[in-house]
Formats: sequence, structure tokens, C-alpha cells
Amino acid sequence: MTKNKTKTAPYYNIGQLRVDFWNKLKIETSELTRCHKGSVNEKTHKQKVTELLKDLKGVECFFASPGKERLQKLESAFISQEYASLANLVSETTKQLVGDSYKSNPEFIDFEEQSMQSAEEHDQHNSVRKNHFEVLFVDNISEQEEHKLKHNLRTLQTSNDKFSYGVVVQRSFQDAMITLLFNHNIQAVVVRYAPPYHSKLITPLIKPYIEEVTKHDFSSKPETDLGPIIGGLIKQLRPELDTYYVTDTSLAHLKDSTIKGFRRIFYQTEDIQELHLTIMRGIAERYNTPFFSALVEYSQKPTGVFHAMPISRGNSVFKSRWINDFGEFYGRNMFLAETSATTGGLDSLLQPTGPIKKAQEMARDAYGSQNTYFVTNGTSTANKIVMQALVKPGDVVLIDRDCHKSHHYGLVLAGAYPVYLDSYPIEEYSMYGAVPLEQIKTKLLKLKEAGRLDKVKMLLLTNCTFDGLVYNVQRVMEEVLAIKPDMVFLWDEAWFAFAGFAYSYKQRTGMFTAKKLYEKYSNANYKTTYKEHVKGLSGGEQSLLPDPDKVKIRVYATQSTHKTLSSFRQGSMIHIWDEDFRRKTENTFLEAYMTHTSTSPNYQMLASLDIGRRQVQLEGFELVEKSIEMAMVLRAKINDNPQLSKYFDVLTVHDFIPDKFRQTGLKEYYTQNEGWNRMDEAWQKDEFVLDPTKITLYIGKTGVDGDTFKNKYLMDKFNIQINKTSRNTVLFMTNIGTTRGSITYLTNALLKIADELDDELKALNDKEREIRDKKIHSLTKEVPPLPDFSYFHQSFQAVPGVPGGNLREAYFLAYDEENYEYVPLNDCLSVMATGRNLVASTFVIPYPPGFPVLVPGQVVSEEIINFMTVLDVSEIHGYRSDLGLRVFKEKVLDRHKITTSMGGMSIGKKK
Repeated sequence: MTKNKTKTAPYYNIGQLRVDFWNKLKIETSELTRCHKGSVNEKTHKQKVTELLKDLKGVECFFASPGKERLQKLESAFISQEYASLANLVSETTKQLVGDSYKSNPEFIDFEEQSMQSAEEHDQHNSVRKNHFEVLFVDNISEQEEHKLKHNLRTLQTSNDKFSYGVVVQRSFQDAMITLLFNHNIQAVVVRYAPPYHSKLITPLIKPYIEEVTKHDFSSKPETDLGPIIGGLIKQLRPELDTYYVTDTSLAHLKDSTIKGFRRIFYQTEDIQELHLTIMRGIAERYNTPFFSALVEYSQKPTGVFHAMPISRGNSVFKSRWINDFGEFYGRNMFLAETSATTGGLDSLLQPTGPIKKAQEMARDAYGSQNTYFVTNGTSTANKIVMQALVKPGDVVLIDRDCHKSHHYGLVLAGAYPVYLDSYPIEEYSMYGAVPLEQIKTKLLKLKEAGRLDKVKMLLLTNCTFDGLVYNVQRVMEEVLAIKPDMVFLWDEAWFAFAGFAYSYKQRTGMFTAKKLYEKYSNANYKTTYKEHVKGLSGGEQSLLPDPDKVKIRVYATQSTHKTLSSFRQGSMIHIWDEDFRRKTENTFLEAYMTHTSTSPNYQMLASLDIGRRQVQLEGFELVEKSIEMAMVLRAKINDNPQLSKYFDVLTVHDFIPDKFRQTGLKEYYTQNEGWNRMDEAWQKDEFVLDPTKITLYIGKTGVDGDTFKNKYLMDKFNIQINKTSRNTVLFMTNIGTTRGSITYLTNALLKIADELDDELKALNDKEREIRDKKIHSLTKEVPPLPDFSYFHQSFQAVPGVPGGNLREAYFLAYDEENYEYVPLNDCLSVMATGRNLVASTFVIPYPPGFPVLVPGQVVSEEIINFMTVLDVSEIHGYRSDLGLRVFKEKVLDRHKITTSMGGMSIGKKK
């Protein structure tokens, strides 16, 4: 297979480039003020300033602040040789840009307007912090018309407004799309009737960062169609934005797709004030937080509490002599908002009709689902809710063996038969990858051959995995639906809640893909394509395309909002895109939701889910992009620093994903020599990709195992918290709360650790050095094979010889302590050598990462024992080192009249 040469760029994104170029300009203009007139140094710095101003003009034209007007002022000062004024303007602009303070007081950097204000007006204006955003106008107007438009909109804004905004005008289709990619602060788009297609602003500097624009070609379309096309692309790229269309076309001649594609249609003759008010209203609606606002209002009411919760209003806390420090720590608002009331402006989570209902509807729109439900006791519970809602006893579920333990317990509760799927092993680093699509299809076809396909209900996969492996969701769903057209998909997106707010990422989410496939299969063109495809199949050949007359899109995603977005701990959501939800599933879903949801949910947690939704709708695109950028910066820092690379390696794409799953050939995100590889194509095409915000640090060369490195070095010495380790790796994650300062702190800590390791090495005698070398050899070379799922013992196979195990029967059989015994781990291999099958009677789950290496009814293999022997985690649920492995007694298996041989079909057994 021919693989494309990967495109590279000197910066990860335009934001990184922009800040760096402003800093360079700051340095050069400062140097210029110190040069003697006519000197060689002056000429050198003037040339650099000239080039930087030219480059920044090609970037700032896509932003309102600082924007092209600021560049014009800088050029004017430069031409007039007012170097001190120039340096001051550049320094202040750079400070405001890096600090993002212009988003609260944008006029602070508009020195021209500032000079026209009185001192009193200036102080009053800047004492009020407003949320500032930018509005993109797409219209081929003159400079004079642009100036008038900006002036008119500025005069309509008042000091009483909750928000303020600036205006960016673009005169072509391509420039509008580039602005949407570059400018995170755009919150609304106004598209005029007929913009031309081609850009006149694209420079070589920005070309590497606009592939998402240049890969499309709508130049052959009539200009009259380009406005509606922009509206459609915005819904894909940044669906949270408010879009408006200004036209002269009569309503009778407007297409339905155009009317539905925009929030509102305006006519050229309408007063601009109406547009202004509509823009402000749109932002206010997204800013609205129904439940958080209701809770704030409730907390401010004088209330008498003659019900549960003495802690409500803080009455039992603040008047106490012994626990008032608890109240002082949290503050009064926390207790004023603590209540068990579901009336008085509040709502019931179990049967919402007011602000919780509205908050869930707004979350539905933000995350692109048909229905969204808040969960206040974590995604572990969300997973059980979905499982119990959709699966009944005897149904077959294809499930990633490496998924979170909550899914396995959910299978026990539902009485379903799991068919375990094995992820490919990454043995060098003692971790698992993801489940290849070919394995999923093979299991399905085996079930079909055995006449069990009608029993298959669900495919359950973790996307993304703890270590950052992300599936090609569309490819998986399409090829599975071609075999089983009514398959229900449960995507565990516990670590992927943020993905819906970055364009490349969202294409690999359950909700985005569900909507996309529903529209695809409903299209008449697809039905024609399918008919032609079927005609070309030979006898018995399996179609790779789903039958449009049979296919049903039924997709569920569970997300730990608190893991990657703003929410209190355990705040989670269930997102649903299910054609049959109202008709088939809603009642059973609500029953399952009632079963697992507390009647006393935490209101602070619900409020945080509501406020977190507001955040992602208004700044999710920016914050997610910055969290990815922070991850890339950390990767580059470790890669480029010789002191760090001496002991540490950042594992990258080719370390995690075998070549056969990387169709585009992308190997890594960054190299010191070539810079940043553009990952867009890989995220569109490859079977698996690596989420760069999951940063796995290989530490084998330190001679320190992962658990020791986590506790002794990171936590004890630097208070750096991480979760997951393996024998020779530790995992760092960036998120929307990660700052440049935290990246610098981590880098500094790693440098100090590297220096300490240097000092330790110098102090070792020959014998100690030999011991250290053996540790390094063990961590880097003596890596035990990772075990696959072995197989269910014959007594617990759903149907002999067919994939699927009776997990529930084995689980409850162990409720009688007479049915099991303990075998010390060190004795297991010798016992197995006698010919006895050891059959697990409980889940054995190392934590992290939180998935079972053994489930009830599973035969223990030699590979599993070897793996458990070298596990370096301190917490293994279901296993006690003082007692050993809990297994069923032989007489119990005899009572079930099963042989002790290896017979039966090996399900997912490693070859």
C-alpha cells in the first residue's frame, strides 16, 4: 500500500505561531529603540521588523483584536520612525494577547479610542469586566463600508450590556472558513447574500494550517449558493455558533435547506439594530444555565427548613463550635445551595419538568445528541444504566475485554452473555491497544454461522482508551451494520467528553457519527450505491455496506464530564442517538435510570454539569485546542531536551499503533528536525489514532518502575498527580485546565529528576551499578507477554462451542462460600500442571487501569498467572495476596457434570 508523505509545519497551530511572532516583534522593536541611527544593527532590526509586520498582517486579518487595524497603527509608527512608541504599542499588545485580557476589556488595547476618553470614563469602563466575543461578517464590501459597519455596531453597544463584541469582515468564502478555524473567539456569523469564493489573503506562512479549507473546492458553485454552503459547513466545523443569513431573495424563492440552515434570515432593508439585538440574544441564550441559575436564586431566598438535611443553609455548621472550620473552608454559598427540595424553583432529577429538564435539553444540543441525561454518581453508573436499559437476560453483547469494570458488572446485572474481544497487545510497554475491526467482524460472522446473530444486541467499545487509542467510529459502525443492521452501539467515552468540541476529534465520536450515518443512509443516492454494490457481490459474499431498508442507527455514549471538562467529581452524562428510543427503549431506559439514580442527587454536581455545558458552547473550541497544544508543547520539550531524552521517551503514534492500522503512514506528531506533522488526514482515515493529550512517558531507562516513579518521585517530591502507570511507563494527561505554567512545572520536575538520577549514578559502586543495569534490563527487555481472554469453562458457555459466556451464573454461584477456595498465586502453575483447570469465581481487576484480567467462569491460563506475578499496581480488586486466587472447587464443576479437560471452543484465545 502506498502511503502519503506526511505534511509538516514549524508550529503546531496558528495560535502558537501567532504568539511567537508577536513576541519576536516585541524583542525586535525593543532592540530597535537601542540602536544608533544609521548603524548596521539598526538596518538588521528594521529588516526583521518589516518582515514580522508583513507576516503578522497575514495572520491578524482573521481577528478583530488586535486585528489588522492594530497592524496599520504599528506600520504607521514604524514608517514615521517613532520606535519608542512602536515598542510600547507592541509590548502592550503582546501582553494583552498572551494574557487574553482583551476578551474582558477589549477596548483597553484600542489606544486611539482610549485617548479620546476622559480619565473618569476610562476608569469606569475598565472596572467593568464583560465577556467579549467576535462576530464574523462574510460580505464583499469596501473598506469604507466595513468601517461604517463596525462604527454602527459599536454605537449600538451600551455600558449596560452583559456582553461586548468586535467585528471581523471577510470578503470571500475561503477567508470566512479560515477565520472560523483560526479565531476561537468567533461566536456568531453573519453571511451576506453572495460572497466570492477565492481568498486573496492566503500566505505561505498560514498554508500548512488551512488544509481543512483547501481540501474543499466549491469554486465551481454559483456564488449565490456559497452563502448557504458556508452555513452548512459551520454546522459541521463549529455547530455551537449562531449563524445568520442576509439576503434580498424573497421567501418564496428561498430553499428550505437555507431557511433551516440558519438561526434567522434577515433582509438587506432591515435595520441593523435588529441584527445587533438578535446577536446579543443568541449569546445570552447559550450563556443561560437553567439549573445553576435556579439554584443561585433559591439559595438567596429566606427559607425555613423543616425537612431533611440539618446542613442545609449551613445551620448545623456555622453555629457549631466544633465544625465551623468546615463551613469557613467551603464558604456560605455551598451550604445555602444545599437542599433536598425539588420545588420552589428547583426540580427533580428523576422526573424533571423544570430547570433540570431545560438544562438537559441544552446539553443535548451542545453535545449533538437526541437525548441527554445527567448522572451524578459517575460513568460507572451511567454504563450500568445503559446496559440494563437495552439488554435483557440471554442477549449477546460483544464487548472489549479491556473495558472498565462497570460494564462487566452491568453484564452480570442484565444477565447477558458476553463475547469478549481482545485488544492487540503493546507488550514492550505492558499495555493493551484497541480491538481491530477484523476481529469484531470475525466474531459476528461466527455467531451468524451458528444461528445466533438474532441474539446479538450490542457492541461495546471504549473510545478513547485510557492510553489514548481512538477508534475510527464511522468505519466500525458501517461494517458492523452491514452484518447486523440493528446493532446497538455503546461507546464508552469516559475520557473523551471534550472531543465534540474539536473538529478532527468530533468525527470519531458516537453522536457525530450517528447523525452523519443517519443522514447518509436516508439519502436516495446511497440507496442507489447500495443496489449497485449488491449486484457486484459474488454468491455468499458479505456486503461491506449496510442495507438502507433494514439499518437502524442506535448509538449511546457515556461520558465522564468531570474527567476532561468542567464538572465536580462524578458528574457524568449519557448521550443518546437512537432511532428506536421513543418506540422501543424509552420506558426501559427510564426504569434503569430510576434503578441506579439516587433520589437525593447532589445539586452542586448538577449545577456544575449545567455550567460546564455553558463553557463548552462558548469557549470549548478554544479550550480544547489549547489543551491539545499544551500536550504537543510537552511532547516537544521532552523530545528536544538532551537531558530529558537521556532518561525519558514520549511514546508516539508508531509506538502504540502497528503499521497495518495506520493507512496514512503517520508515525509521530513531532520531530525536532521536521517540526509538527499535520494529523488531520490520519484522523480521517486511519483505523486507530492516538489522542495527543494522553502523554505516555517511557521511563525504562531510569531503572525505576512506574509505580515507584509515580509515588517516590512525582508525588512525594513535586506533588504531581497522575493516575495510570505500567511497569515502565507513566501517563500524563492535559485537559482544558492545563496551563503553560503547569507544563513548565512538570518539565522542571522532570529535569530535576534527571539531574538526581545523574547524581545517583555517579555515586554507585561497581556492584550497585550492576544491580541498576539489571533493573534497566528487566524494565526494557524482560517484558512478559500480555494475556488475552482465555475462554469460559464448559459449564459457563452460553452455547457449547459458540462465542458467549454465562457470566451471571458463574458470578452468583460464588455467593455460596462452599463453592470456592483460594490457591496461592505462586502455586497456581504447579496445580495447573497436574491437569486441573482453575476457574475464576470472581472478577480480578488491577486498578488502574480498571479492567478485569479474570472474570467469573473464565479458565485461568498460564499467561494470566505470569502477568499477575509482575503487576506493579498496589490495588487489585478481587485478589488478596495473603489468600491467593479465588477459584471454583473441583467438586462444584463436577456437580455441573463437566469435564476438567480444556474442551470447548476457545473464545478469543491468543494463538
